[in-house]
Amino acid sequence: MTAPTALGSVIARDRGLLWHPYAPLRGSLPYEVVGAEGPRLHLVGDDGVRRSVVDAMSSWWSVVHGYRHPALDAAARAQLDRFSHAMFGGLTHAPAVELGERLVAMTPSGLEHVFFADSGSVSVEVAMKVALQYQAAANHPERQRFLTIRGGYHGDTFAAMSVCDPVDGMHSAFPGVLARQVFADRPPLARSADEVRGLTRDTSDAVRRWAASVKNVAFQHGSACAAIIVEPVLQGAGGMRPYPADCLRVLREVADEHGMLLVHDEIATGFGRTGTLFGSDWAGEDARPDILCVGKALTGGYMTLAAMLCTGAVAETIERSQFGAVLHGPTFMANPLACTVAAASLDLLIERGWQRDVARLERGLANLHEAQSLSSVDHVRVLGGVGVIQLREPVDVVAVTRAALERGAWVRPFRNLVYTMPPYVSTDDDLRTTCAAMIGAVAEVHG
Repeated sequence: MTAPTALGSVIARDRGLLWHPYAPLRGSLPYEVVGAEGPRLHLVGDDGVRRSVVDAMSSWWSVVHGYRHPALDAAARAQLDRFSHAMFGGLTHAPAVELGERLVAMTPSGLEHVFFADSGSVSVEVAMKVALQYQAAANHPERQRFLTIRGGYHGDTFAAMSVCDPVDGMHSAFPGVLARQVFADRPPLARSADEVRGLTRDTSDAVRRWAASVKNVAFQHGSACAAIIVEPVLQGAGGMRPYPADCLRVLREVADEHGMLLVHDEIATGFGRTGTLFGSDWAGEDARPDILCVGKALTGGYMTLAAMLCTGAVAETIERSQFGAVLHGPTFMANPLACTVAAASLDLLIERGWQRDVARLERGLANLHEAQSLSSVDHVRVLGGVGVIQLREPVDVVAVTRAALERGAWVRPFRNLVYTMPPYVSTDDDLRTTCAAMIGAVAEVHG
């Protein structure tokens, strides 16, 4: 912490001018970012005090390699010296082709074709369009709905919102506008990696009961659905909630039985975050998707880019259809600057050894279990590079954020959750700081 500065004027100018996500124009004052390096943010609050803190959020789960990484900076500069953008209609370029080849090589088997999108939400929109186009081309134009599970989150655009949780999501804010989808029960909660793997009897029994309910929903509505869409193994913004990998196998079986495609939204779970390269890898080949969405960590948090991948069977069916093409085309599709940085980010992921990094995060985040002794805490869970303290009451976001910041970590709680998804480059000391800040903030604010 350093002496007060005059930099707080940016915060004052922001207030009432800029919308922030899920916040009123004149809500709580934001903090100003004045620098960032490695896993740390340099922030100034409205008190003018500059603080260097661990970014326990990875800037909403994307900055896995930390800020100002030399390899990513160099990749961006090199592409800027060539060209920063070119339309993708009728043109192509090496950064897009090379990134597409990398994604096909590293994602679950069978995914052979890539569509680049602007953001995670847009990649979900494209995935849903592709599922609808596939069914129409396969002579099932009546399949206009999607089956999903409660507690999910897939983005803020309209089609994506329609497959978010119908109770805790944003459905009530847009009555009569969102498409009516089919929702099955949430899968059972997995509190540990062993429960994700299904290694406990209680977990297996819970999965069997859940599977019976899902199959019943599919029996009633499956013939009207184009696809099943889920976040594999971990529901992110819907509650940071892991579930057993066997549930993915159940959904694959249900999709096959009822003629639906299976869409895996790996925007939050992809690139190692849960302890496997992709969330669906927990279930192996038995759960491979027909369509996959990736984003967030794809570029290491440097810029917005996402992708939808699909199988050859899906692509070939669409090619034989009336339109012969995926009916989508963003202006910044396959932006060469973003594609170049993304390829460099994927190289880093492999070179650094993401498995070792994420295993180290999981060991460090185990310290969060000390919070279980607090009266306000319902339970604590850790999976890969995700750590969650779940409270018995709604979290005081402003107070907990401030209290954690004073202890050296930037967190952004929501609902009744104080959680972290730290950068993979976080050191053991960074993880200790993060855990102590989260536990201390909860203790101070909620007891």
